Amino acid sequence: MAPEVWTVVNLEPYRQTLALPGLRSLLLVAVLARIPLTATGVTMTLHVLDLGRGYAAAGLVGAAITVGAAIGGPLLGRQIDRRGLRPVLVLTAIVEAVYWATAPSLPYLLLLPAAFVAGSLALPIFSVVRQSIAALVPEEQRRPAYALDSMSVELSFMVGPALAVALATAISAQTTLYLVGAGIVAAGVAFWLLNPPTGSEQQPGTPRRRVPRREWVTPRLLAVLAVSLAATLVLGGTDVAVVAVLREGGEVGWTGAVLAMWAVASLVGGFAYGAVHRSFSPLALMAALSLCTIPVGLGGSHWWLLCLALIPAGALCAPTIAATSDAVSRLAPAEVRGEAMGLHGSAVTVGIAVGAPLAGAVIDASAPAWGFAVTGIIGALVALAVLPIELRRRRASAAPVPAEPELAATTTL
Repeated sequence: MAPEVWTVVNLEPYRQTLALPGLRSLLLVAVLARIPLTATGVTMTLHVLDLGRGYAAAGLVGAAITVGAAIGGPLLGRQIDRRGLRPVLVLTAIVEAVYWATAPSLPYLLLLPAAFVAGSLALPIFSVVRQSIAALVPEEQRRPAYALDSMSVELSFMVGPALAVALATAISAQTTLYLVGAGIVAAGVAFWLLNPPTGSEQQPGTPRRRVPRREWVTPRLLAVLAVSLAATLVLGGTDVAVVAVLREGGEVGWTGAVLAMWAVASLVGGFAYGAVHRSFSPLALMAALSLCTIPVGLGGSHWWLLCLALIPAGALCAPTIAATSDAVSRLAPAEVRGEAMGLHGSAVTVGIAVGAPLAGAVIDASAPAWGFAVTGIIGALVALAVLPIELRRRRASAAPVPAEPELAATTTL
């Protein structure tokens, strides 16, 4: 590698970050624990289809889980802040075990409310990992740490759904449900044994500091949450639009290859984000992601053209999610970081849940290319709506606070 390139992309931040006590084991357990979690959607869809229901019915089950998770995420995070990680892991692992053990035998009308309850008390692995990173890693090293976390999420999503489909094809969807449930419970046990710090721990005999919500639920935090939601809305819409474009062109068989290229671009982008010297703000990254997504469908329906068109937007996926996680970790005090990360997880979940059906409705009413365009335009509009919040803060502040993340493009996270 040429010296001038090496000065831009430097592995030293990763070496220093991974040398921190506890982080390497946290990331290793996280990538394995997330695999069964990422397999839940496709597994449940295949099971509902086996019950003789259609894709709309399967979507309702997915929506019930999503709504439950969006409501339960912040509540579980608050309990982690108050009571610690292990009691929450015990509760959620028991609920997961009961749900996945009974779901294969439940009639559809009982499966819907059970899915909502299970979503509300789902194992909070995603938010716990991000909360633990904030507790283990000093602020100046969190950017490469969250980049590693985003890359590990990509790896889990590359393995989990594909493995679930392979198991369901080789055995049965019902048996796969049991296996996924066992994997989720095993993930809970692994995190219980690891017991990573969450930042809300306190010394024995020390009174817990109560942090009023008005102190940390600020316009800036809400802006970061809006950016998180918009980013995953764009990603959810892209997922559906890719399938629609390839189906229109008679190349639906290449869907796996196109999505794999998209994921690889995200991994490369996440790696570069954590390695380069300069930091980028979540607002700037989300705006760029949205703008790069708008024209993706204009390249035609040939799979290789779609692969090339997705590379710029794909390279911004992992960096955007990493930047929003980093921003939330800095804006929320340690005493309430679990609740704040739960809110971030809810924003991410809702964004994906809204983006997919929104793109589908747009595609049904017009053409597949508009699935990319409309979700990208919505993301860009959210960026424009959020920008004045940061500009007002800058005008009102006499001096910038170095430790806090900015939303504008010149901010260091």
